Amino acid sequence: MSVRPPSLLAMPSYVGDQVAKYGRRHLRDVLAAEDLLLPQYGMLVALADFGPLSQQRIAESLDMDKSHLVGKIDKLAARGLLARESDPQDRRRHRVVLTEAGQALVDRIRPIAEESQRTALAVLSAEERAVLESLLLRVLAAHDADRVGE
Repeated sequence: MSVRPPSLLAMPSYVGDQVAKYGRRHLRDVLAAEDLLLPQYGMLVALADFGPLSQQRIAESLDMDKSHLVGKIDKLAARGLLARESDPQDRRRHRVVLTEAGQALVDRIRPIAEESQRTALAVLSAEERAVLESLLLRVLAAHDADRVGE
């Protein structure tokens, strides 16, 4: 018998949130050792994955409130992990770029982050994890399509 209320266990959003907490715990500790929070790491990874981005695009890709973005960028820039530069296609605009130090940090943390996720889902076989990830990505893509269309 579960210690959790059955009415909550019948809600996929509740179950997903609770499972995500397990996945974040180890990752949060790893990031804290690097003096990073998950949203900051998300910004660094977005730049590592996509290359230079406008602040608007960073906010969109992470579903982050734009009003909180500037302060986060400033803190990471002060640490030399990212920088702002003129957009070569429109000199009036700026874009955010990952520095070598930022890329090195992402490269160091990424395998640890991936392992933390495997550990959180260790009760599942590799095939079950693949199915779960596929289903979650499908739901996320559907909601992202709605969000981007707002």
